[in-house]
Amino acid sequence: MSDEVEEKEEMTDEEKAMMEEWEGMADEGGDSDVADDGTVAADDADDLEDETGARILNQDEIDSLLGFDEDLEASGASSGVMALINSAMVNYERLPMLDIVFDRLVRLMSTSLRNLTSDNVEVSLDQVSTVRFGDYMNSIPLPAMLSVFKAEEWDNHGLMVTDSALIYSIVDVLLGGRKGTPAVRVEGRPYTTIETKLVERMVNVTLNDLSSAFDPLSPVSFSLDRMETNPRFATITQSGNASVLARFRVDMGDRGGRIEVLIPYATLEPIRELLLQMFMGEKFGRDSIWETHLTQELYKTDVKLQAILGEKTVSLNDMLNWEVGTQIMFNTTIDDELELRCGNFPMFRGPVGQRQGHASVRIERYIPPAEEDDNQ
Repeated sequence: MSDEVEEKEEMTDEEKAMMEEWEGMADEGGDSDVADDGTVAADDADDLEDETGARILNQDEIDSLLGFDEDLEASGASSGVMALINSAMVNYERLPMLDIVFDRLVRLMSTSLRNLTSDNVEVSLDQVSTVRFGDYMNSIPLPAMLSVFKAEEWDNHGLMVTDSALIYSIVDVLLGGRKGTPAVRVEGRPYTTIETKLVERMVNVTLNDLSSAFDPLSPVSFSLDRMETNPRFATITQSGNASVLARFRVDMGDRGGRIEVLIPYATLEPIRELLLQMFMGEKFGRDSIWETHLTQELYKTDVKLQAILGEKTVSLNDMLNWEVGTQIMFNTTIDDELELRCGNFPMFRGPVGQRQGHASVRIERYIPPAEEDDNQ
């Protein structure tokens, strides 16, 4: 009993020493400014480390990481996790051939719009990006004219947005406005029928050029479905769906504006494999030159065919008793068709005969591989 009492006293002394050590550490850290809610001041928090030696983030760093930065919120920007959540960009697969298609569209539009307006028109491609459909529709600066077009062969829709600056520029040019004077923009009223029809002519020309741009890849016809001024009535896919957005700049001297073409990935799905090509005519591993060469060489290959006069299964004992002059009887008759084999694969059947003093077989029937499997 006395030993147990002494051991308990020793344990109690160790615990007291440990408590004193913890109190001393707490007194050393007591110089830091601790608020009522338990947060530590930024000057001291920078020097704080956890037990593993890793530095502990202060409150400003935590806010910046999570995206709750007052300065950024005031400027309308976001950072950290909130920037990822609210991002309008979509990480989607890259379609290299789309860049080539839109480059062709720029060249075709430059020529077509010059013929339409009888003026010097310069078209340039600003950006090709991937966006969510709903985020883009909310970002369209109004007033604008939204043209919904249909891809006939793909049985789906796309969207073309013409901003107000280009609308008034086209109207001014087509109605004979003076060169060198910017187009007069009238805000606060809907577009008139004349303005709508003139813009519709430009949209039809652009859609024809877009069809021509896709022709080397896959023939498709784009036709204008309807024109809207309210984005709510131009919904062609769900708001969360990914879409390809191409922004074009159209300059006509001192006048001009922007055209934006939005094509959902669902619309491009029928030609997705073609758009994944790195260059025009890529065959995804197939090499037509070697394929043709190999085919030509195979046609020149010599193949040995064996005409099977008959088959019979005998025991090894009977075979050992065979001597010169032994006769073996088969069940094949003169009228039976013989089988021609290439190696172990049956190829043809036909009757046997004689030609120029030699035994011959006339091929009358091809043996498909399926028939060979059925016979087995």
